[in-house]
Amino acid sequence: MGDVMQPAERSTAVLAEPGCDHPGEICPTVRPARSSRAYAAAGDLLRALAAPVRIAIVLELREAPCCVHDLVDALAVPQPLVSQHLRVLKAAGVVQGERRGREVVYSLVDDHLAHIVVDALAHAEEQE
Repeated sequence: MGDVMQPAERSTAVLAEPGCDHPGEICPTVRPARSSRAYAAAGDLLRALAAPVRIAIVLELREAPCCVHDLVDALAVPQPLVSQHLRVLKAAGVVQGERRGREVVYSLVDDHLAHIVVDALAHAEEQE
C-alpha cells in the first residue's frame, strides 16, 4: 500500500467551514491533516510496544529508572531477554540509557509513552 498523501502536498492549516464561527480563517477547532510519515512513525512505536515483556518494562520504568538487573528481578525473566527488549525499546525511542560506572540506568524518554501503555492495559482489563 503506497502513501496516501505526501507531507508536502497538504497544508497543516485548515480553513473553517462556512457554518463555522471563523469562516475563511484558520479554524482552531479543526485538527490539521497528518502526514503519512507521522502515521508510519506511530505504527513503528506501537509495534515496539507490542510485546508483553516490553509493556512490563515500560510500566516498571514508569515507577523509576532501573538497571537491567533491577528489571530482571522485578519481571522474573532472564537477563538476555530483558536486554533484547531494552534494545528494541531504545531503538524505537521509548527508553534511554545513562551509563553510571559499570551499569546502565534506563528510563522512559517521556510520559506520553507510559500513558499509551497504561491506557492499553486498562482497556484490556475492561474487556476481561
